[in-house]
Amino acid sequence: MVYETNSAKETAQVGIQVSRQAQPGSVYALAGDLGAGKTAFTQGMAQGLGITQAVCSPTFTLIQIYEEGRIPLYHFDVYRITDIEEMYEIGYEDYFYGNGVTVIEWAKLVEELLPPAYIQVTIEKDLEKGFDFRRITIEERKGSV
Repeated sequence: MVYETNSAKETAQVGIQVSRQAQPGSVYALAGDLGAGKTAFTQGMAQGLGITQAVCSPTFTLIQIYEEGRIPLYHFDVYRITDIEEMYEIGYEDYFYGNGVTVIEWAKLVEELLPPAYIQVTIEKDLEKGFDFRRITIEERKGSV
């Protein structure tokens, strides 16, 4: 699926739509430049799951856990990860293979840990189409990012 958006709100709306398909154990691997809209997409997913807490990027904590929705949301931001061992230390498998939905910003940095099946979400800017334009490509994957 490919979506085109022209604001952070529209990007979040795509996240809401995608969350309707989310099942326990789903892993969403997000890719996109800094400021592309990965967090806005995740905020939409949270909203679609029924989470009312404010969702922000867990850049300095690695993971935020939201349990109030229809399915728990495990929101990883691995941008600042310096050693893959950090993922083992927090018990990433409990989240990736748990009862919630896992969203990983900058997933390419931990691609060797991704499960055999996951959903790749790529968010791209195209400045020729406008500063806020985003192309969001969502694909089911098997293997690495």
